[in-house]
Amino acid sequence: MTTPRKLAMLAVLALGLAGPQYGEPVNPDATREARNLLAFLVDIQGRYILTGQHNFDASGSKYTNIVQAITGKSPILWGSDFSFAYKGAEPQKFQHCGPINLTNPGEPLYYIDVAPALARQKMVETAIREHKAGHIITLMWHAPPPGFGDTCDGAQIWAMSNRPTAKEWEELTTDGTPRNLAWRQQADVIAGYLAELRDAGVPVLWRPYHEMNGVWFWWCDQKGEHGFRKLWIMMYDYFVRHHRLNNLIWVWDTNAPRPNPGDEAYAYEDFWPGAQYVDVLAADIYHKKAAQAQDDQRNYEDLLKLANGKPIAMGEVGEPPSPETITQQPKWTWFMPWPPFGALARDNPAKLRALYSDPRALTRDDVAIGADGTYEVLRK
Repeated sequence: MTTPRKLAMLAVLALGLAGPQYGEPVNPDATREARNLLAFLVDIQGRYILTGQHNFDASGSKYTNIVQAITGKSPILWGSDFSFAYKGAEPQKFQHCGPINLTNPGEPLYYIDVAPALARQKMVETAIREHKAGHIITLMWHAPPPGFGDTCDGAQIWAMSNRPTAKEWEELTTDGTPRNLAWRQQADVIAGYLAELRDAGVPVLWRPYHEMNGVWFWWCDQKGEHGFRKLWIMMYDYFVRHHRLNNLIWVWDTNAPRPNPGDEAYAYEDFWPGAQYVDVLAADIYHKKAAQAQDDQRNYEDLLKLANGKPIAMGEVGEPPSPETITQQPKWTWFMPWPPFGALARDNPAKLRALYSDPRALTRDDVAIGADGTYEVLRK
């Protein structure tokens, strides 16, 4: 019997998709667990969407637990951040991203006396525990510029107009230069934690250097062949070939393009590293307005076209998608609200309950993860 998935595989192969076969990880040495996770994303695309929730280092699984309290169901995707420790004069400007040593956004601001190494270790241990409880893990890294280690003023991450010059970018992405070696030192630290997850059998949806097509982070707005593409491939090669982090599914996480003056996000393809280096394409969707519905649909279709059969996802959202959005844009494989935005803080909780009751939205209770690392949808 020819299944829908086999037909999809044949169709994509007929198009001559470059790189790995359809549904195969870009890393040929990917672990069984990582392979099974990617195969699951391919299987559900167009039929289901995974519910998700980001959490901050300072509060464990707080926001996942809030969703469960509101809906009676736990989001299956558990997200967090290796983050950074804030050091500067205006912490209130950077609380929104959840630095390791600050309280959560929307809460009274104060410093938490915790070293980055301890905070990250606790986060990794929480991720392992949540994976054993049936969650899928996605992680990111608000990375300070190379040379700053784990601690910096947030303005050095949100560099805006003070992004690296062409010469500085070339030095960063050239093997063996001082700036490149400083990058390796930082990357080695994060790789050590990802290796703990690998050794615990935890596959990770890894989405480093997110929103690279925007204008706000130090890694943003580096277009073309020698731009962001070089940084992405450099990390891929270092983590896969040097550190053997074969538990990673590589999620290239953009921002939905927008023309907002001073807050632009440019076309996806100007930052595309190539199909051989990306497993999943994602977009972060914020600042939505009713008048932007047509742009949202076009951005979705553009990402789908660039993906050429690979899964796509809502890497971060300020608002969880409505059932109507899922109908209009059925190929999204997951969504992940950034706390405390969206239905958790300002909307009628009934909207979130309605979404979690949609038969297409999969929660932790709707998916069984087998002892062999395979996934089965229990909802029929």
